Amino acid sequence: MAKTPAIMLQGTGSDVGKSVLVAGLCRLFTRRGLAVRPFKPQNMSNNAAVARISGSGDFGEIGRAQWLQALACRTAPTTAMNPVLLKPQSETGSQIVLNGRMAGSAKGRDYQRLKAGFLDTVLKGFETLCGEADLVICEGAGSPAEINLRSGDIANMGFATAANVPVVLVGDIDRGGVIASLVGTHAILPEADRAMVKAYLINKFRGDVSLFDEGLAAITRFTGWPSLGVVTHLPAARRLPAEDSVALERLAEERSGPNDLIVAVPRLGRIANFDDCDPIAQEPGVSLVFVEPGDRLPPEARLVLIPGSKSTIGDLEDFRKNGWDKDLADHHARGGFVMGLCGGYQMLGRRVLDPGGIESDTHEAEGLSLLDVETVMASDKTVQDSRAETLEGEALECYEIHLGHTEGPDCGRPLCRIDGRPDGATSPDGRVFGTYLHGIFANDGFRRAFLSRLGHKATGHSYRASVETALDEIADSLERMIDCERLLVIAKNR
Repeated sequence: MAKTPAIMLQGTGSDVGKSVLVAGLCRLFTRRGLAVRPFKPQNMSNNAAVARISGSGDFGEIGRAQWLQALACRTAPTTAMNPVLLKPQSETGSQIVLNGRMAGSAKGRDYQRLKAGFLDTVLKGFETLCGEADLVICEGAGSPAEINLRSGDIANMGFATAANVPVVLVGDIDRGGVIASLVGTHAILPEADRAMVKAYLINKFRGDVSLFDEGLAAITRFTGWPSLGVVTHLPAARRLPAEDSVALERLAEERSGPNDLIVAVPRLGRIANFDDCDPIAQEPGVSLVFVEPGDRLPPEARLVLIPGSKSTIGDLEDFRKNGWDKDLADHHARGGFVMGLCGGYQMLGRRVLDPGGIESDTHEAEGLSLLDVETVMASDKTVQDSRAETLEGEALECYEIHLGHTEGPDCGRPLCRIDGRPDGATSPDGRVFGTYLHGIFANDGFRRAFLSRLGHKATGHSYRASVETALDEIADSLERMIDCERLLVIAKNR
């Protein structure tokens, strides 16, 4: 194994802020002139991104967080950055993506037996990055304290010990109990795993940092681990693409301004690529409202945006159980607009057919019938960066990740073109749209033109510039708060 400097951030639990910290550190050390690469051995998320398959010219899938971290490194994303991606399809099972390609599905218990066999794939991905980098910054998943999952682990200490990558443990003080979570993790880790932890970080602190000096001393006294610093709350992180469904719970709590244009997003049970909504949420004068199951679609919404889905037929069934089909029909009858992205586009048609049982045991489902189209699921999966353009010829930076093919009369009024061919559909009244393109609203020109049709006054807000600025602001903050020189020494001494 190459001895390229490397460090791994693991957490005392999920959602402690590892992904943002890794992105910020990637930008920080990239600005110092280092060739930095992000790495997450195993991710679980339906927010996927397109990346080049390592050693190939083809495209594959990685977690959206690793795509963002590659952006922070100012380098192109590759599947080596996230060799194992689990995409939840149900409460108990996930699709398995290895080195960017779909490799089957497994229930949770079955995956626990399979995962050890993926260690070679993980180590090959890491070795590939080591060969092109001055520094690799790795991210764990969940927590190493889940010792019930330690056998065959590839996500945390299983990888760290196999690749000899030192660990910095991150604790989230915002949720409370951070001293106990760090000290408790030290207490229950096996001795070999405990030895991999070289330091710790406190994240999401609010208030006077000096008030926690005694807490830092206590953690070091109980564990022997030095502190690398206390990271305060990072407001700029809200401008970064959302990583997983935990973020949706915070977004659902946000409220609109009195004169905002309201965009309602039903929170599907198998929601996917919901970061498509981020550019709209950040648009001044627009309020994005995630509608929880059991709640009604708000009648004041000007647009209902149906996002992607990992299981279109399953989410269609739940859509009706929530009564959202009736709400949507009423919304459209009142003159409201509707937009479906990928799986949401499929749901808007007359029927969804899955004769091979690719996504569901249900082989046919009635759609919402707001578009005169029909979708047939097929085993060939489209995964690619798309050379797209509007019908007016404006270039779009987008990507596609989907199963199925959609056809019908309303496809005669496409929303845009991909590689010169028409994509998407528009209803005869011009108020219902569908497309397979992800990331379409991140294109400032398209977003402004689309929202202007809804009566929103265009602003000069640039979403992509906002993300870049947020990464720089986070890097600036981490430079002040973290002992970066000590972190580099730890990374070099692996």
